[in-house]
Amino acid sequence: MTNTPEKIVYTARATVRGGREGHAKSDDGVLDLTLTAPRETGGPGTGTNPEQLFAVGYGACFQGALAMVAKQHGVDARDSVLEIAVGFGPEGDSFAITADITATIPGVDDAKAQELVEAAHQVCPYSKATRGNVPVTVTGKGA
Repeated sequence: MTNTPEKIVYTARATVRGGREGHAKSDDGVLDLTLTAPRETGGPGTGTNPEQLFAVGYGACFQGALAMVAKQHGVDARDSVLEIAVGFGPEGDSFAITADITATIPGVDDAKAQELVEAAHQVCPYSKATRGNVPVTVTGKGA
């Protein structure tokens, strides 16, 4: 199933040179960083890697979806904290990733937090993009 926006309201643009041992820059210059592979995969680990960028992007997007869903349930999730772990490893002749998202939501119990993160997982654009392709687990914790 393809999830195509009805209207494109923003397009992010970036240029990458050199892959995992290169440089990335957004077209507006706000994002401008050196890329290096992590030590665990034989790299120097001195720069940002694609999995970190994916974790940050997914986390920010998911938190927005969580806030929207929580508001519909009468819960204020603005002070929620998300921890995102993106795993990277061999898969057949190539590589693949996994994602684990844990959201701690103040003012609710664990059951309500889990209900909210599962609902957010249904509407988050990153979750939609990874569904069926990337193993993703979502865990909600009350605080």
